[in-house]
Amino acid sequence: MSAQGTLFIISAPSGAGKSSLLSALMQDRPKDMQISVSHTTRAPRPGEEDGVHYHFVGQSEFKALIEKEQFVEWAEVFGNYYGTSQTVIEDTLNKGIDVFLDIDWQGAQQVKKLMPNAIGVFVLPPSKAELERRLTGRGQDSAEIIAGRMAQAVSEISHYNEYDYVIVNDDFDTALADLRGIVRAQRLTLTSQTHRHDGMLKGLLAESL
Repeated sequence: MSAQGTLFIISAPSGAGKSSLLSALMQDRPKDMQISVSHTTRAPRPGEEDGVHYHFVGQSEFKALIEKEQFVEWAEVFGNYYGTSQTVIEDTLNKGIDVFLDIDWQGAQQVKKLMPNAIGVFVLPPSKAELERRLTGRGQDSAEIIAGRMAQAVSEISHYNEYDYVIVNDDFDTALADLRGIVRAQRLTLTSQTHRHDGMLKGLLAESL
């Protein structure tokens, strides 16, 4: 029985720090973990590369992929489309690699319907004031866009109770340790350990007879 990866869904209001947490987490065991690269119609931000951070596509191409049912989830956020390929996720999980989806609550609901064993993690900011400070500190968005993100944050945060775990990102190192703990705990579940150590378990049971 081969090892099976775990699908993690990471959600948060924009500016809560989920992308930074995921980036730091990936440095721990890069061969065992992978952030799913989503498709999006939004323009690349400074430093983002096609195929690394996102698959940047036009709206017509994105809608064609929807019609072909290529996405496990997709959503329109702030006028842009985002979607996740189901085939890529399943192939990666079958290799024993944990997959992390950086998606919103709408996408999380869609994924949970198709893949109910996915583990949901919601990242919260410590306060609205801190969230606004982080969004402003990026220096990437206009005041109008930031105001829109702050308004949307309340709606997004209202769905925190649909997730399995909640992390408050007040201190980054503490939040990262919490995320690491969640991943570690999932690797120690009965299902995960049975898949990972199938041969060893059979040997131990045989010796006890």
